[in-house]
Amino acid sequence: MLELRRSSRADLYDLFQDAPAVLVPRRWRFEITERIDAQGQVITPLDEGEIDGVIAAVRDAGLETVGVSLLFSFLNDSHERIIGEKLRRALPGIGVYLSSEVLPEIREFERASTTAVCAYVGPLLAGYLDRLQHADAVTVLGLPKLYVMGSSGGVFDVAEGLRMPAMTIESGPAAGVIAAALTGKELGLRNLISFDMGGTTAKASLIADGEITVTAEYEVGGAGHAKRWLSGTGHPIRVPVIDLAEVSAGGGSIAWVDPGGALKVGPQSAGADPGPAAYGLGGDEPTVSDADVVLGYLDRKALLGGALRIDLLAAEAAIRERVAVPLGLGVTEAAAAIVEIVNSNMAEALRIVSVERGHDPREFTLIAFGGAGPVHAAALAAELQIPEVIVPPAPGAFSALGLVASDLKRDYSRTLYADLRALDPALTAAALAEMEATASEWLAAVAISPKLRALLRAADLRYRRQAYELTVPIADGPVTREGLDRLAAAFHDKHRQTYGHANPGEPVQLVNLRLTAIGRLPDLRLGGPAKSPARQTMREVWFPETGSTTSPVHWRDGLAAGETLAGPAIIEAMDSTIVVPPGWIASIDGTGYIRLRRR
Repeated sequence: MLELRRSSRADLYDLFQDAPAVLVPRRWRFEITERIDAQGQVITPLDEGEIDGVIAAVRDAGLETVGVSLLFSFLNDSHERIIGEKLRRALPGIGVYLSSEVLPEIREFERASTTAVCAYVGPLLAGYLDRLQHADAVTVLGLPKLYVMGSSGGVFDVAEGLRMPAMTIESGPAAGVIAAALTGKELGLRNLISFDMGGTTAKASLIADGEITVTAEYEVGGAGHAKRWLSGTGHPIRVPVIDLAEVSAGGGSIAWVDPGGALKVGPQSAGADPGPAAYGLGGDEPTVSDADVVLGYLDRKALLGGALRIDLLAAEAAIRERVAVPLGLGVTEAAAAIVEIVNSNMAEALRIVSVERGHDPREFTLIAFGGAGPVHAAALAAELQIPEVIVPPAPGAFSALGLVASDLKRDYSRTLYADLRALDPALTAAALAEMEATASEWLAAVAISPKLRALLRAADLRYRRQAYELTVPIADGPVTREGLDRLAAAFHDKHRQTYGHANPGEPVQLVNLRLTAIGRLPDLRLGGPAKSPARQTMREVWFPETGSTTSPVHWRDGLAAGETLAGPAIIEAMDSTIVVPPGWIASIDGTGYIRLRRR
């Protein structure tokens, strides 16, 4: 089953597309005699005698983890529990992951894939966290209790992370979205698009009406295509993940000319070593950062406050040899073309999280961070007619600030398959109560007081003839027939917003119940950078509107609250550079945020 996967592919007409390598080689996949049917009834009892053979094979192969996924175990986990108990007793040093513990949800392939991913990354995560907890990194520094960032936008204790390693996937980018939401809360902005551009990728996510968008449809280890719902490129994991659109576009993305003479940018990256040619560390491939240096967006002499020397001649040579000469362009023209293409790629990610989700980007504010995000943010905002760009303090470390500001969070799910019209409210209430009891036990174990706890309920719903669901919040309070009717109405509204149509006469099916347990931590404020004396220089910067023009360059920490700068202008800091194009105005507010608006 792990090899058969789903029939869908990212590119329908690419006959040579390969599926990702299977995480568990065929020689290490074992069957066992048992069968549970679709109602959770035992049809064929578990042959416990076969478990000893599996234990011997695992021991002989020297394996580190075992994943167990049986048919319909989300309805009846008795067979998985027996296998798990025997494996854990006989193999005390080996991690055992049961699909009924990892993901008690419908869909056998996704459940097995998520379990396999947990088993695959479990030893790596366990080794890393063990060294971090018990080595000098924690003991010598005297750090407080260690928590792990989760992909759904919260932190949890180490033990919980080791029980469910898949919850940590994509957790770094998730922290940036948390910080963006915190910025919106500080500034009174409820509609934001977060834009994070680093060295290899650019990521976008939508915050609508103050709420971060979370999805349970995600694939890892794939080709990195921006459209995360194009299945077939990676390994599905059915865990809540902050909804991110990601493209291979960063400062280190390499520009190249394909055999047909078309200019491409990425997905290959120069990485940190050797990095862009301009860094003078041995790189000779033209990158986005090299183009930014040639155009004057980045300082042509040094970055990081002078700590990183820039080799302008190396950047020009790389672009000339690999791009300008093959295309018959000048170096400046080639650099401008590189930036135009990477901006187009990143604008696609912004469209995915806004327009293709039924949201008008003109009603949102773009918050740009990452080392390279503020360089390209204004151009992207102009492309999508976004009226304002906000650059937070310390944009290069913004995701780290989001991690520090995250609450404790753990997500639970359970399949309850029924039509809403015929569903017994008492059955729904009982299932939610069981999940809430488990969540409350976890919150108590991590010492969160009752007044700082929150339990958020939701349901995965769909029309009867659909194959996939939308997640809709369930209101607090007792579960009643009227409450289930309101839940169906909310599903129709969300379906209309997401797909542009709804069918209120069609029966609505409940597929999964979801519960998010949150332990509130003290709020963190992000504003207020350190001040330094004002500094201003001048340099030639190329813009599409004006060509090469002499532009003022300001040191960010020397700008005073209330000050405004008319573009073209450059604002530099230790960790990032802000480009203010012609026709834009940058203003510095009293908390250290810089706001860019079109004139």
